[in-house]
Amino acid sequence: MRHQIVFVGLCSLLFAAGIAGAQDKPTPKPPAVSKFLSPSELDPAIFLPPPASDGTPETLAELAELHRIENERTPERFARAKHDDELEDVRAIADVLGPAFDLGRFPATAQLFADLRNEDSVAAKRAKAFFRRTRPWHADPSLNPCNKSDAVKSAYPSGHSTMGYASAEVLANLMPGNAQIILARATDYAASRLVCGAHYRSDLEGGHVLATALVAELMAKPAFRTEL
Repeated sequence: MRHQIVFVGLCSLLFAAGIAGAQDKPTPKPPAVSKFLSPSELDPAIFLPPPASDGTPETLAELAELHRIENERTPERFARAKHDDELEDVRAIADVLGPAFDLGRFPATAQLFADLRNEDSVAAKRAKAFFRRTRPWHADPSLNPCNKSDAVKSAYPSGHSTMGYASAEVLANLMPGNAQIILARATDYAASRLVCGAHYRSDLEGGHVLATALVAELMAKPAFRTEL
């Protein structure tokens, strides 16, 4: 009888632990989808040329460039690249505008850029999954990148660059008087991916092309233009 009680007690504890464990697990987020564009309008095969393969002269030249940048980067520029690595939204581009650009004061602008961030993320992730380019530090483990948290993601196109250029194009549309410094900041932000050793230069260029095509598609959508 005592053994039966102990057995029942253990079963009860295991059942309770299972329930608690299930409750502790975060609810998976649904996959992100475009708010404005259909899947056919986000076809990476239409927007982007394929990247160079591992071991080709083009990729080896890009690896050599990353080694040169790594050897020449200053502590200050590396610190800025790490900051850019961690901040992946319009605030990274708008920092050149100073404290006046405060999304907390402008909820409609905040909504616009939240929606744009979703769009560039969906587009970049779909392109990455399509091309599956090896990350530079996988091709050459001697590289010392900012971090290796993106180890399972492909390199082409650069998601940071896609976000930066897309945000800059829309922000420059809203503030044409500041367009020059906004677009210059997007270029510097993209260059941080080279300083970090996270991407090849052609990954940045792919992000720029994708961002330009994406914004052009969005500008043709009445719903997006209404938000703008």
